[in-house]
Amino acid sequence: MNLTQAILEALESLNGNKLRSGLTILGIVIGVAAVIAMLAVGRGAEATITGSISDIGTNLLFVISGGSEDIRNPRPLTLSDANAIADPFAAPSVVAVAPAVQGSATVTANGEQMQTSITGTSPEYLSMRNYSLLEGEFFTQEQRFGRASVVLIGVDVADQLFGHRDGLVGETIRLNGQPFRILGVLAPKGGGMMGSQDNEILMPLETAQMRILQRSNRERVGLILVQVISPEAIPDATEEISQILRQRHQTPIGADDFTIFSQQDFITVAKTITGVLTIFLGGIAAISLLVGGIGIMNIMLVSVTERTREIGLRKALGARRRDILIQFLTESSLLSLIGGIVGIFFGWLIAFVVGRIAANSGTPFNPVMGIDSILLATVFSAAVGLFFGIYPANRAASLEPVEALRYE
Repeated sequence: MNLTQAILEALESLNGNKLRSGLTILGIVIGVAAVIAMLAVGRGAEATITGSISDIGTNLLFVISGGSEDIRNPRPLTLSDANAIADPFAAPSVVAVAPAVQGSATVTANGEQMQTSITGTSPEYLSMRNYSLLEGEFFTQEQRFGRASVVLIGVDVADQLFGHRDGLVGETIRLNGQPFRILGVLAPKGGGMMGSQDNEILMPLETAQMRILQRSNRERVGLILVQVISPEAIPDATEEISQILRQRHQTPIGADDFTIFSQQDFITVAKTITGVLTIFLGGIAAISLLVGGIGIMNIMLVSVTERTREIGLRKALGARRRDILIQFLTESSLLSLIGGIVGIFFGWLIAFVVGRIAANSGTPFNPVMGIDSILLATVFSAAVGLFFGIYPANRAASLEPVEALRYE
């Protein structure tokens, strides 16, 4: 028996039991669709998260307080530390430095009120973080050191307080009851590591320290953002910054009271987390594919029982054991392969719907369905049919002709 003849006979057999074949195929469709959709969602989540981290800026290092637990009295990061890091002779790999303090405040305007995050920083922070404006202008060094009552607002803040995003320059808002003039409206950036980057207000560092966050130590900052010359220079810059802070904080060797993160660190962690989640989701989805395979075995065993006399007649007329084996393996593989092809379409459809729902809910998210996942699902579905069809096929091929012909 050649392959073409085996396929034609398998199709004829499946067509003779349409409902049973359809229900069996449905199990494989559900399994393959689930695997495809889960892999697409996992990869889409990874692409979205790593993309948002990359959008923060380029070649950035984040210096925060806190490090080794062996330090009893760790020193906080200060403006003096930031100025020392900005010294080109001490840190030649550093291009720009931006100290920042962060917190939250209640903002009111136009009869509306909301809670938003506050970042007080220097003008360099805006270019380092790739901020752009829908209208207005960034605050300047003169406004920073003059402690000007000016702010830049995100689009979510503009929408909530005013219901529109244009014509807001010069308007007044109140932060914790204190008036501030809007200097500009930030262009949308979407979600970030700390939540929405559009629900925030930026202002000069000294203004935030003195009027909103009101820290006891005016020198203290929560974060120092450092921009490096190039990605290749990040290790050198990290070492330069570490040496400067160790000298200034007078910490013992190997016991730093600060921590330096790079964008690549965040991306690596994000990829690890999303990779584990993708494998986990794919594993759960694969269980349904396994159930579909068991369904194929069950149906093929029923088919062998129903066609016992047919098998005996074929053997009596000269059919070899191999011919019977190929016939039933082809039938089970076709069931699985058809289910796999249909499942790919439904997997894509599910991923597309998830992406649309996410977009409509305000969370841009694009599931990624790669060729490798399609091939994997197709091959795996065919393999499932082949694997779970071996036992029924072998059972059919092992029947004795005389016993099969006498079977009632």
